[in-house]
Amino acid sequence: MKKRNWLIYCGKKIMAFLLSVFVLSVAVFYVARLAPGDPLVSYYGERAEKMSPQERQWAMEKLGLDQPVYIQYEKWVKNAFHGDFGISFKYKQDVVEVISGRIVNTLLLGGIGFLLIFAGSLLLGVLCAWHEDKWADRILCKLGTISSCIPEFWLSLVLILIFSVTLKILPSSGAYTIGKADDIADRAIHLIMPLTIVTLEHLWYYAYMIRNKILEEVRADYVLLAKSKGLNRRKILFRHCLRNVMPAYLSIMAIAVPHVLGGTFVVESVFSYPGIGALSYESARYHDYNLLMLLCMMSGILVIFCNILAQTINEHIDPRVKANEVVETSEVTGL
Repeated sequence: MKKRNWLIYCGKKIMAFLLSVFVLSVAVFYVARLAPGDPLVSYYGERAEKMSPQERQWAMEKLGLDQPVYIQYEKWVKNAFHGDFGISFKYKQDVVEVISGRIVNTLLLGGIGFLLIFAGSLLLGVLCAWHEDKWADRILCKLGTISSCIPEFWLSLVLILIFSVTLKILPSSGAYTIGKADDIADRAIHLIMPLTIVTLEHLWYYAYMIRNKILEEVRADYVLLAKSKGLNRRKILFRHCLRNVMPAYLSIMAIAVPHVLGGTFVVESVFSYPGIGALSYESARYHDYNLLMLLCMMSGILVIFCNILAQTINEHIDPRVKANEVVETSEVTGL
């Protein structure tokens, strides 16, 4: 019985994932092609405006844009299952090749930034909860509120003005100096300012959440019972309160993936950082359908997967959630 329930549970998660990916693909495909604009401009440039009707018809047939949208979608899905996602209209290359040259940069910026936000917000939240209403808590709350309210693009420009223009100690753009793509130290220097912006803009938002979650646990009845049994404050906070907060924190951080990813895209634009954020903007602007489709699918699959993964972890950490899931599964199967 347990094995059968587990298979049903896994099947439900897989079906939810596949259904979400399918809906995302349909939505992105149709919205992109029904949006106003001429995709031929992306491929042919200014020549597209001087084309005759016959030439435009030939160009549309060449790019596979002359058929109804649903037929285009069917062809795209069939080709995608064989690893063929089409060519980029703007770059005249396979979209996988275009993305592979930039995805490493975004993974470095977004991945390191997410880890710093995840660890930093947890440490700040615990620190503020430990020193509740004391000077450390008040100062951190005020500084965090101020930093989270400053727009990313404005703070980026301020850092560029100070450290690149005035002090001239940090580069203002790019992921590395030309000819030094394999130089780790050079890449690290180029990451300092973008990484600072990504981290500062999201750090306090999640630190404040973890602070409030911990304080809610501190005021729970079981804490009073633990205190009456003689447990000290440190053990109560770290062994009980923090442990009970972690499932909620994992869910919050999973939801944070699109938030952090969106912030990374903005930072890439300001610092001219060659990542998929700037590439996404270009593909949407120039109606580069195939490139836009793959970028949206990659981002969407990452977000969907992280949410389902966090929910699964949450259900295994928190016995109450797991019990509810088992009850629902048993009701469905009639066991």
